[in-house]
Amino acid sequence: MKFQHAGRNYSLDVLRVLAIYMVVQIHTGEFYYIAKDGNVLPGMDAYWVGWYNSLFRSCVPLFVMISGFFLFPVKDVNTFYRKRLSRVVIPFVIWCILYAFYQFFLGQVNLETAFTNILRIPVNFGTDIGHLWYVYMLIGLYLFAPVISPWIESASEKNIRFYLVLWAIAMTVPYLHIIFPELLGEAYWNKTPLLYYFSGFMGYAVLAFYIKRFFLLPFPGQYVMGAFLIVAGYAITAIGFIQKLPTAPNVRLLELTWGFETINVAMITAGLFLIIKNIKTATPASAFNSLLFDVSRKSYGIYLGHIMVLNAVHSLFDKLFTSAAIKIPIIAVITFITTYIIMRLLSYLPKSKYFIG
Repeated sequence: MKFQHAGRNYSLDVLRVLAIYMVVQIHTGEFYYIAKDGNVLPGMDAYWVGWYNSLFRSCVPLFVMISGFFLFPVKDVNTFYRKRLSRVVIPFVIWCILYAFYQFFLGQVNLETAFTNILRIPVNFGTDIGHLWYVYMLIGLYLFAPVISPWIESASEKNIRFYLVLWAIAMTVPYLHIIFPELLGEAYWNKTPLLYYFSGFMGYAVLAFYIKRFFLLPFPGQYVMGAFLIVAGYAITAIGFIQKLPTAPNVRLLELTWGFETINVAMITAGLFLIIKNIKTATPASAFNSLLFDVSRKSYGIYLGHIMVLNAVHSLFDKLFTSAAIKIPIIAVITFITTYIIMRLLSYLPKSKYFIG
């Protein structure tokens, strides 16, 4: 395969590869703290998950920031929707169908349920494969991007910063809910309280655009700020998870500080983005950079397909080691490499873009 590098942003390829590996390790860790009934598994393994994977909760927000870096401004709405949505939706539907039959062949569902799950794709997931939630969120961002793009393009630094400040405040709401279950207008008849319009993943996209356009701290200012955000955000994320392990009755309460909509995860994400976004390469034509570029291009396919590989790798390697401290990175790395190789092989097929994006 001949690799093309023209027009690539090396640092964002690095971020994309890092983010997709993070996704794989996050899902590997789930074997070691989530019981089948949704409760928390006891034991030391769950603590290793907390220390390892708290840093990696920035995986999905990093993907959104990378998208936001290139997303705005939207010039031609029809072309934007045609290119973006076709690249995302068609592989997603194909993998939903594959997962439906994957569950059937594993004996998890009968054939009728498999077909029913396929028909449910327009409703939610299509199958009970949790990581596919991301695609619905991504489609939502793409649908809204042309709406917000005119404002993004013309807004002053002060106006965008005002939006980001309110977005950051909205990211503290999960913690305020501990004290105030209903906040700023929330009630069972109103799910859109005061800060609702400033919450969510769009903030990450706007933050990436803001950093690209306005945030020009001189070296080493961006690195110092990035390191501070990572360390502070990780401390909140990991310690919050670890402290809840002995008492959390279920995974939902345990993962409070792991939420993508929390200020601490946003801090880690922004810190990593600030540090890595300016990385340069002295050898753009090297074999390593060719591999990095190819993994980056196939990251969407890796995201969609890695769960099948992870289940197989886990079943093969889980019993070989006693501690999750060793299991998690080994299983994650093997899964990551194997899934990439599969996507690389699929790329040789005709119309492979419909499988790997």
